[in-house]
Amino acid sequence: MKTWQKAGIAAGVVLLLGGVAWYSIYEQNQGVITVQTGQVVRQDLTSIVTASGEIRPKNYTNVLGEGLGKITDIDVKEGDSVKKGDVLLHLENIQPGADVQAQQASIDAAAAALQAAGANYDAAVSTVAQRQADLDKAKLDWQRGQISYKEQLIAKQEYDADKATYDSAVAALQSAKDQVAQTLAAREQARSNLAQNKAELRHTADVLAKTTYTAPINGIISYIAVRVGENVVPGIQGTAGSSILTISDMSVVTAEVMVDETDIVNVKNGQPADVTIDAIPDKTFKGHVTEVGELAILRTSGQASMTEVTANVQEARDFKVVITLDNPPPSLRPGLSATAKIQTASKSNVLTIPIQALAERTQKELDEAKNGTSSNITLAASNDTASKDIQGVFVVRAGKVQFVPVQTGITGVSNIEVTGGLQEGDTIVTGSFKALRSLKPGTSIKIDNSQPALDDTTSS
Repeated sequence: MKTWQKAGIAAGVVLLLGGVAWYSIYEQNQGVITVQTGQVVRQDLTSIVTASGEIRPKNYTNVLGEGLGKITDIDVKEGDSVKKGDVLLHLENIQPGADVQAQQASIDAAAAALQAAGANYDAAVSTVAQRQADLDKAKLDWQRGQISYKEQLIAKQEYDADKATYDSAVAALQSAKDQVAQTLAAREQARSNLAQNKAELRHTADVLAKTTYTAPINGIISYIAVRVGENVVPGIQGTAGSSILTISDMSVVTAEVMVDETDIVNVKNGQPADVTIDAIPDKTFKGHVTEVGELAILRTSGQASMTEVTANVQEARDFKVVITLDNPPPSLRPGLSATAKIQTASKSNVLTIPIQALAERTQKELDEAKNGTSSNITLAASNDTASKDIQGVFVVRAGKVQFVPVQTGITGVSNIEVTGGLQEGDTIVTGSFKALRSLKPGTSIKIDNSQPALDDTTSS
């Protein structure tokens, strides 16, 4: 046999053996799924609720218009620090100032009228005293005249004159008393007029004072809504020309964040939180929860959800949570974007697994995998039991996986506590997501824990 014939035969034998080996390996790998695995380990675990929002002062005030007028000057600008009582701006005050002067003149006139009424009253009282003396003298003269007339010591004409004088004195006294009452009423009216004018002065002085706006609290000017020359109008917040500026007291700073309704049940007052602020990167500020909202807020509209209005509306809801910063930096300003990580629970030395290792299977799927059939083998079980999801993980045992139901506790950032079903050191399937979705109990696996290569799209 020639050499080239021998070489051809040898090559054919090699190819045949290679094909047999390849087919054998191929048959062995049929149904084998490549997975990533991890270990059940003990570690400290902290449950975190993450929420975003913005920086807000604990105390702030919106200065609203109190009177109608045109702004003549603004004495502050945004970012200025002010103290209570500092002047903020002025309105045109010509008319209010004139009203105050006119009312002051009216008060002076009313005071003079009261003084004159008082003098008239005093004079009327003196007149009463004089008329009383005249009456007393006339009474004595008439009494003597009566005696003398009876004794026929005086003529009837003189007797009649004494009686007339007495009657005239009585009438004069009554007239004087009436004059006293009249002057007393005039004096009280003058006093009332003076009080009324003083009250009116307080009103006009208040209108004048409201043309100068002062700071009601200590803080910084965080927003100015008006400009010189614009008109201020009294009204309610949100009305054009009514809202003037906002003063924020930054001595106590909070982060107001919106927590998803699925997490709010775990958030309580006093829980610690780490707050990051977009404007101050690479720094974390400590804080604690000081307020947990009781009313849900619709995510689309930002309005409070009222049961009677939104009972049939199916949309995401959030709850407002206020976190007070322990040591806020002086550079903070209201409205800065912030993210809070609230520590809702913490445990030490507990069994944990990666969150992505959790899978769910129905009892029907587990029974079918166990019996190797897709037929309905759960006749004894109710439909509800058969379709109920069971939470568990896939444990690696002898090159295959078994589904083990587990009980879980608190959830950390990437790990979750296991309270039952696993032991420390167990090897479990942690990925990939596609593999976990399709794995069945008893499936043969191939472990590949190498770092997956990033394609150009991912790396960019």
